[in-house]
Amino acid sequence: MDKIKTAGILYHPMIVPAAVLAQGLADFLTERGVNVWLGSSWEAEKARARIPGTDLLLTVGGDGTILRSAQVVIGAGTPVIGVNLGHLGFMTEFSETEATKGLDSMLSGEGWIDERNMLEAAVQPSDSGECRTFYALNDIVVARGAVARVINIDIAIDGAKFANYTADGVIAATATGSTGYSLAAGGPIMYPQSEDFLFVPILPHLNFPYTLVLPAKASVGIHVSTPYAATLSIDGHTNIPLSSDSTVTVRQSVYKTRFLRIHPEESFFSTLQQKLKGKRDAVSG
Repeated sequence: MDKIKTAGILYHPMIVPAAVLAQGLADFLTERGVNVWLGSSWEAEKARARIPGTDLLLTVGGDGTILRSAQVVIGAGTPVIGVNLGHLGFMTEFSETEATKGLDSMLSGEGWIDERNMLEAAVQPSDSGECRTFYALNDIVVARGAVARVINIDIAIDGAKFANYTADGVIAATATGSTGYSLAAGGPIMYPQSEDFLFVPILPHLNFPYTLVLPAKASVGIHVSTPYAATLSIDGHTNIPLSSDSTVTVRQSVYKTRFLRIHPEESFFSTLQQKLKGKRDAVSG
């Protein structure tokens, strides 16, 4: 990792301790000669304007804060490192108590770059209007909207018809996202640096119920047919209404999210059971 001259810090604006810790970490880095700017992870456009010239983006919150921050650095290559104040922290690198020691190690030149694949969703509306493209680090979900009725979804893989689902929806998830919504819907956990991605139906009615593991070059066409509005969700925080006859084409993106890591790569396995246990405890609590 090259010398860090300028760092940005994005924090969760609804968690008071996150703003306090962010300011403390900014002071810590400033004392060590790093130029620092701070911002809310919910103000993506403001943060994106400050990314040019930023050598590192530090996040304070949880995995949701990281997902928002990944949108900020798309195409820039700026590495991200996270401090966890949430329940799980699958993507974060430090706990609150580890943060200053870890940042000292980082400033001393320690660490390695962990590149994670992203997905892109090209959305063609039913009225043949402008096609829009979105990017996801975790998952792309096409699902029913506010009305609690199943939707009809035609799936084509690499242009060949695969199946028709009557279901709550479908999930396309990266290896990074395999520990999120995809896991709750019955999908497997994938090694984080895997090139493959997942396709998971959500509560299909009398349909093919299995998760598919698709190669990196695969393209999935999702055609929606419903009398009610459906929803496209990108990483759980960007939600777009879909009308009937809309098509969403999902494939692997050319963009990647780069994380700066201090802990060794094999720590994913040593901490996986601990984090999953924490997830169960959070649900039961």
